[in-house]
Amino acid sequence: MSKSLNVVCFGEILWDLFPDGKALGGAPLNVCLRLLSLKAKVKMVSRLGTDALAEETLAVLDKYDLPQEFIQEDDDLETGQVEVTLDKTGSATYVIKEPVAWDNIALTEANQKCVAEADIFIFGSLAARSESSRNTLKELLDVAKNAVFDVNFRAPHYDLNEVVNLMQLAQFVKMNEEELKEVKSFLRINSATMEDRLKAIGARTNTSSICVTCGSAGAVLWHNDHLYTHPGFSTTVVDTVGAGDSFLAGLLYSLDKDNDPAQALAFGCALGALVAGKKGANPEISLELIHQKMTE
Repeated sequence: MSKSLNVVCFGEILWDLFPDGKALGGAPLNVCLRLLSLKAKVKMVSRLGTDALAEETLAVLDKYDLPQEFIQEDDDLETGQVEVTLDKTGSATYVIKEPVAWDNIALTEANQKCVAEADIFIFGSLAARSESSRNTLKELLDVAKNAVFDVNFRAPHYDLNEVVNLMQLAQFVKMNEEELKEVKSFLRINSATMEDRLKAIGARTNTSSICVTCGSAGAVLWHNDHLYTHPGFSTTVVDTVGAGDSFLAGLLYSLDKDNDPAQALAFGCALGALVAGKKGANPEISLELIHQKMTE
């Protein structure tokens, strides 16, 4: 990149509690950390409690050298936690505690300014579950130049009316196949082909770019009136936590480098596959390893 991509991520910072231990996560934080590893300039807008988990969170973020000036403190609500269960294939299910600190992210002049100055503003649906954070999010979307909506359905923490409203405020939407199924059903879109479905959703929500991840089958990208597809890369799955987040980070990073969308989709798929093949949401993965994966 001729200049570092300037990104602001908004939403949950939380601890995933696995049967064998805990790991720091949250989709927007995972995207933020992966972009940081790709040398983007990143900021995270979130909120923690004032508990022991908050101290542990900040200590971990220090190790990543992640800027913390937009991570707020809450004296009343605790730091987010999620109970994670993995099935035999490594797929995860979640029980997400509420209310927690990231349900109460406050609007400030400082976070409005940093979003207005960013190249990309990335947010998800989970942090919109509460009125407080949702209102802050919508105010930030008013000043964002280029908003990326990472649809992240975690039942019962979403409302499809709000999801569609947020899609209408974004320029780029990413979702998985199950989320696509719910959205097209809610919008009463019955198109037979993937291209026609995404074209119809884009028309209904005024979204020019829509990406759908398809697990081991790769991903598709509707971008500037053209459909791009990638079949994915083979990997031995350890766990899928964070794989979609790294995919999105890789896709956005590669698109920013002015790579063609097909190449960017391949880059994202390679990075997502590498993360799925390792434990945890944020394993260390080099650019050399990603490019090596892309040659397989």
